[in-house]
Amino acid sequence: MDLGSLSSALTRARAEVAKVIIGQAEVIDMALIAILTNQHVLVEGVPGVAKTLLVRTLSRVLGCDFNRIQFTPDLMPADITGTNVFDLSKNTFNFVPGPVFTTFLLADEINRAPAKTQSALLQAMQERLVTVDRTTYALPTNFTVFATQNPVESEGTYPLPEAQRDRFLFKVVMPYPGREDELTLARRTLSPDSPEAALAAGTVQPVMTAEMLTQLRGTLGSLTVRDELVSYAVDVVRATRSHEAVLVGAGPRATQSLIVAGRALAALQGRDFVTPDDLRFLARPVLEHRLLLRPEFELEGLDPAGAVAQILERVPVPR
Repeated sequence: MDLGSLSSALTRARAEVAKVIIGQAEVIDMALIAILTNQHVLVEGVPGVAKTLLVRTLSRVLGCDFNRIQFTPDLMPADITGTNVFDLSKNTFNFVPGPVFTTFLLADEINRAPAKTQSALLQAMQERLVTVDRTTYALPTNFTVFATQNPVESEGTYPLPEAQRDRFLFKVVMPYPGREDELTLARRTLSPDSPEAALAAGTVQPVMTAEMLTQLRGTLGSLTVRDELVSYAVDVVRATRSHEAVLVGAGPRATQSLIVAGRALAALQGRDFVTPDDLRFLARPVLEHRLLLRPEFELEGLDPAGAVAQILERVPVPR
């Protein structure tokens, strides 16, 4: 498939998702970029802003399977990956796959489970494989984790391990809708055309299949990324390691993420080349969740997003 087919498919996907998700255009774009680059997304927001509905809608539009796991403090790793169950009639153990065996996995409120349970996703996210009792099973090629979390200051939450945060392409903050969007949502709730009803009734139509999604992803290789932009991405990421407020900076995976996300953003906007503005726009969602700040700077009110903004001001932008 060519770039025109890719751009057309993404435009149609956006339009279908927007039938259900109101007032979250940037979040929809970020989710499509992550899917297109075969990466994962960490979505942060308070309850009720349609985080779960977004992933369900994307799975319908893109023709992919969907499973949901509600993370709780008592959830065990086997509840995610599956387990071997003894069959008395055959005197053998049979593997019963867990909900991780799907294409789009919604890890709902992932930070409500302790690190031991969260770590059950590490191999799946990195290698798209699951190992249970020394046997390794493959996951679908398009396997994507959408992990939702409440803000870290909420009660009953655990911070995600650094190794797991680094496996997410983006951290996307899903804000409250604006007044007009919330008014539209309220009016639709009183009609048969509410977002949940529209999804259940089949108003949202698939625009592709899982196989087509894999083919479209291969089109990204034709997009131009100038060498000076690659150098710029490297410099931005490396600057996180020397910033005075940053205790632990971003690793090389962040550089890779920034470049591939830049390609997907260009395709989403119908261009066959990446610009410096693409990388600058993506720097915050790519880097924010990967940085660990020094406590004294946090006490002064600096957050990772602020540190990324300072870095972007300091690193020269190529022309």
